[in-house]
Amino acid sequence: MKQRFSFVAFIVVVLAIAVLSIVGILTARHTVPPLQGTIEAREVRISGKLAGRVGDIYVAEGDRVVPGDTLIAIYSPETEALYNQAVALENAAMAQSDKVDGGARSEVIASARQLWQGAAAQRALAENTYHRVVRLWQDSVVSLQRKEEAEALYLSAKAAEGAAHEQYMLACSGAQREDRESARYMADAAAGGAGGVEALLHDAHLISPTEGVVVEIYPAEGELVGIGTPLLSIVVVDEPYAVFNVREDMMPHFWLGRIIRGAVPAIATTDIEWEVYYISPLGSYATWRTSHLAAGYDMRTFEVRARPVDNIEGLYPGMSVLVNMESIER
Repeated sequence: MKQRFSFVAFIVVVLAIAVLSIVGILTARHTVPPLQGTIEAREVRISGKLAGRVGDIYVAEGDRVVPGDTLIAIYSPETEALYNQAVALENAAMAQSDKVDGGARSEVIASARQLWQGAAAQRALAENTYHRVVRLWQDSVVSLQRKEEAEALYLSAKAAEGAAHEQYMLACSGAQREDRESARYMADAAAGGAGGVEALLHDAHLISPTEGVVVEIYPAEGELVGIGTPLLSIVVVDEPYAVFNVREDMMPHFWLGRIIRGAVPAIATTDIEWEVYYISPLGSYATWRTSHLAAGYDMRTFEVRARPVDNIEGLYPGMSVLVNMESIER
């Protein structure tokens, strides 16, 4: 009797296990697992255009910054020396340009005028002497050689007067147009060089371009950094979005502008509206799914991004988002 009771109990347990297994299988077939996504936010990496040594770091990891806040200072004595040299060259070029544009000084013009007047007096004296000698030669009082000497002196004095007059006119007119343009171009080039170095020095103090939270500072004070080296990262936590990896057989349920509902367990919120704003045009990795008992195929996965319709406090990158696919497929 006892053996018969044990046998019946064994049969009942086996039947119960079989029934529960069948019910579980049938239930699993009709249960759609939730679509899990992750909260992410835009990350901004701050780097500089100036090579040098990290000086003061004005922020710490976890600090909230706004546009215009000074983050890090980089010191470069070589660049400062180059800037001072460029400024000196600019000042010299500007002074030269002003000198050329201003023409000759009044003292130079006065001196040239006196030389011209002296040459004119010499020419007048030589001309009168020549005419007197010519008359005396015509009267056979002086020789032909004396006449030719007087003529040579007159022509020489006349040429000297012409040269003195040209020097005076040149002093009055100043430099030529080509010289003035050349001096101006040199001044502009020097100013441009100084401006370029000054722009580099302005970048020595890195400014926050956005509002967010400093998540990581890479160098320490005193370290040498090169041009374009990332110095710190800022996460724009006020603009979170959810990223989902959706299989291609589920893609018909997602389109741009669609509103879906998802829960964020980390903040105990079960009903948040998300608007789809981005769907990747290319599939990424593949997931294997059996199409029937004998064969299967690989399904591509597409990235879908959605932003919260309303401002939700407490959303941080890394949190999970769960979307009920049974409700979204209806």
